[in-house]
Amino acid sequence: MSSNKKENDKDKGHHTPVSIPKAEWDSSMLELAQSQFLKAAALMDLDENIRDRLLFPQRTMIVSFPCRLDEYSDVETVFGYRVQHVLTMGPTKGGIRYHEDVNLGEVSALAMWMTWKCSLMHLPFGGAKGGVRINPQKMSRPELQRLTRRYAMEINNMIGPDKDIPAPDMGTNAQVMAWIMDTYSQQVGYAVPEVVTGKPVVLGGSHGREEATGRGLVYLIKEAADHLNIDLNKSTAVIQGYGNVGRHATHFLDELGASIIGISDVSCALYNSKGLNLHEVNDWLEKNSVLQGFPNADEISNQELLELECDVLAPCALQNQITADNAPYIKCKILAEGANGPTSLEADGILADKGIFVLPDILGNAGGVTVSYFEWVQNTQEFSWTLEKVNNHLHKILVHAFQRTLVRSQRDKIDMRTAALIEGISRVAEAKLLRGVFP
Repeated sequence: MSSNKKENDKDKGHHTPVSIPKAEWDSSMLELAQSQFLKAAALMDLDENIRDRLLFPQRTMIVSFPCRLDEYSDVETVFGYRVQHVLTMGPTKGGIRYHEDVNLGEVSALAMWMTWKCSLMHLPFGGAKGGVRINPQKMSRPELQRLTRRYAMEINNMIGPDKDIPAPDMGTNAQVMAWIMDTYSQQVGYAVPEVVTGKPVVLGGSHGREEATGRGLVYLIKEAADHLNIDLNKSTAVIQGYGNVGRHATHFLDELGASIIGISDVSCALYNSKGLNLHEVNDWLEKNSVLQGFPNADEISNQELLELECDVLAPCALQNQITADNAPYIKCKILAEGANGPTSLEADGILADKGIFVLPDILGNAGGVTVSYFEWVQNTQEFSWTLEKVNNHLHKILVHAFQRTLVRSQRDKIDMRTAALIEGISRVAEAKLLRGVFP
């Protein structure tokens, strides 16, 4: 291939050098997940054999495979992952993310959090996660389909409706799940809708799945507000990240009467002390794709957004957003984590000292996997639920988990994150002890 040809492909976002991390396990996310787990394990005096066993995933798969680009002669090698943290509780469950920074450590951390999340919700799953290290924004739809189908073939023996059930995550959506379902179904010779969740409704997806994480987060914000005697109808809210989770959370908070004074996406953050008009914001996004340039608000930095004075702050973007550096300047009453791992361990202590009520990620964003469980149940029973039934069951499960976590937090005088972790870890530990060791 000529150098000019390579330059042209580089301009299109193709043929970037293959990125091979020096240490796949070297991940700040995995360090955070393990540190949180070890803190909870020490407080609950967890059996050291179980503690050591749960520090790392039970099964991991790393695959590398070719992806043919739209220019037929161009082929890229990409890396993919699938991790199953715990097989004790039943099939494993967890999303698939497409992002250029995906590595084994990150996926393992997400699988670990998914284990605690499923256990906290009393779902019959262990935690899993998957990912492919690519930038989906630089790929065409045909390229994404070819990549997805090849990735699905590479992990085909690891997934299955009774083994491991993928779902959407960052960079993936219902269409990606439809491609995975079809690829798996082609291999077995008949349709298997229950092999994935978060797929289109016409293929067996559940009503309410797309908005489930954002809706669930707001259900929990309402419970926390009631506990703290905060009237959401007179409250202010800031949402970092206006993707799937953040956008729906913003919409449901607005419905409850909260004034949305700040939001952000990859382009910028917006602030309006009198409250943003979400209809105007969404119309702007329809035409311009990003928030930058929106006329009826001030553009501020991500740091300034997080430090706005408000009643509810919901980080719904990336991990490691609230750290020891900026935690002293956080001025919210409720920190509702829609993202995975947005708050560092050091920041947790600072927020606790400030009296900020934290809805931890394994509780706050559990609405997605809960409705994914409903979808799996509907597929296995071949019976579809109404949206009302989905939302009623979601509310019941989340509120029950919130109340159990709150009771433990108050009784043991520990923060909500540690209480939620102990709730989740305890059930996994009990199940492991009951099943014993083979052989």
